[in-house]
Amino acid sequence: MKKIFSLSVLLGLFALITLSSCNNDQSYADRLNEERNAVNAYLANHRVVMSVPKDSVFEVGPDAPFYRVDPDGNVYMQVLDAGDRISDKAKTGQPVYFRYSRYSLSTWYANGTWIVYSGNETSMNEAPCTFKYADYSLPSTSQWGYGIQYPLLFLGVECEVNLIIKSQYGFTSEITYVMPFFYHIRYFHSQI
Repeated sequence: MKKIFSLSVLLGLFALITLSSCNNDQSYADRLNEERNAVNAYLANHRVVMSVPKDSVFEVGPDAPFYRVDPDGNVYMQVLDAGDRISDKAKTGQPVYFRYSRYSLSTWYANGTWIVYSGNETSMNEAPCTFKYADYSLPSTSQWGYGIQYPLLFLGVECEVNLIIKSQYGFTSEITYVMPFFYHIRYFHSQI
């Protein structure tokens, strides 16, 4: 009787391990589909505007909509503070410093919890991150991906935004993970 019980427990454990490993064998298309579902589920709880205002005057604040800022829907932006979008625009090659918190939308979608995935926003002991605006030839800039610079196409350097960035426009080292992220970012002219 003990042998049958032990065998059935082992078979049960084997079945659980096999089923849990199936998720690791997803195709790239399956992961892209999950990414799209996670982003759509998050945006379903917010107002979404499918294009940038023609005059680049955005609604601002925590109740502002998320704007789709790239044509393919890889980056959505909610403007919390637009900065001075007329006289304080970023120039190509200009160093821009930023502080951010980043949360996995995949984790939120799977189990409803927000976990800070990475960032330096809450610790002043950590140096701010930096990139050279629109100069993707530098690894120190390209490592952050394209999405993190999108707000500076429309807003002043000293702005604050929430972003949703799909994997293709996220950190270059993480593109293959196909994981979308929610970012809270503040941009600056100098280190703080």
